[in-house]
Amino acid sequence: MVRRFAFEAEVWEKLEFVPLAVRRKLDRAGVKLSLAQWRALGPGERLALCHLPCDTAEELDALRLFLGEAVRRTSDEKLQLLDNQQGAASEVSPPPPILAERAGALGFSLTQALWDRLDPDERYALAKLGGGREPRRNFAAALAELLGPHATSKPRST
Repeated sequence: MVRRFAFEAEVWEKLEFVPLAVRRKLDRAGVKLSLAQWRALGPGERLALCHLPCDTAEELDALRLFLGEAVRRTSDEKLQLLDNQQGAASEVSPPPPILAERAGALGFSLTQALWDRLDPDERYALAKLGGGREPRRNFAAALAELLGPHATSKPRST
């Protein structure tokens, strides 16, 4: 079953953007897919990527093969493979300092206890949305959904 977060409900409506569940699969498979490549895929191919399993090496190979053929067919480009698989933040403990800092700035206290309570999909979502150069627009909504109201604190004054 594919993981759907409430904070990205609009993403799932039309699949114009890559859902986090698919981003995690791509990272695990060591594949870089541009937004233009995603949008060039047909609706059935996008939906298939949402539901394809990726738990075993064989499933990851199948996902890469499927996606490589689809990208080549739709954009006449070669699928770009990453040197190293990403998404390791889902396995990191304690929470990355940048996440805790950015969560605090939004009024959330991202403690070790809360981080430990999150599953790998939830950790990945927070890391992907809040760990880049700039936090993504859904970061605050993700914090609210995944950490809950008991994780809020007074926003820090600057």
